[in-house]
Amino acid sequence: MWESLNPGAPAALLLDAMGTLIGLRRSVGHTYADVARRHGVIAEPEAIDQAFPAVLRQAPPLAFPGLEGPELLSAEQQWWHQRIEDTLRSTGGNLGELELPPQLALELFERFAEPDLWRVYPDVIGPIGRWHGAGLRLAVVSNFDQRLHGLLEALGLAQLLELVVVSSAAGAAKPSPKPFELALEGLELRPEQVWHVGDSPEDLAGARAAGITCLLIRRH
Repeated sequence: MWESLNPGAPAALLLDAMGTLIGLRRSVGHTYADVARRHGVIAEPEAIDQAFPAVLRQAPPLAFPGLEGPELLSAEQQWWHQRIEDTLRSTGGNLGELELPPQLALELFERFAEPDLWRVYPDVIGPIGRWHGAGLRLAVVSNFDQRLHGLLEALGLAQLLELVVVSSAAGAAKPSPKPFELALEGLELRPEQVWHVGDSPEDLAGARAAGITCLLIRRH
């Protein structure tokens, strides 16, 4: 799919991050289980992996209008604290009705900011470098939080990007068109001048709502 894109068509590409450019080296369940065990919470990685997607689907958007600085960081941490708690309670482990140790959620939040958990997909590295070298403008639009900035820097992608829009700071998450509109504003481009590349129905719906052509990657 990456090789089939004609970089002469759009002036810029808006790229999703997780599942499109980067992915985890091992499943969420294994990392959650390892950290939880250190805090006395036992849950099987497979059960966590099964529960986690449903928890995310039922969650409110990872978006906090009007917040910035320490208030935004606190809101992001609280959002993930609730997702972590909901996931671990759904696994049938030993958490039961006990309160989730606050330090467990904070440690997991910080752990997923560490680049050793992540990798750039092999099929991304060559094309994205060539596009940047050819003058195609690149930006990221992601339903994630401020940790993405550090991850993209550590993984060697930030230097190729003009702009990174994360939903938590944008105050809206895909499928809302707002993150895309903020990217267009930052790049000073019109919708017809850009394409979006993502991997989810939210990518497709949000891009279309903003008047942007969208191409979807199908990853296993």
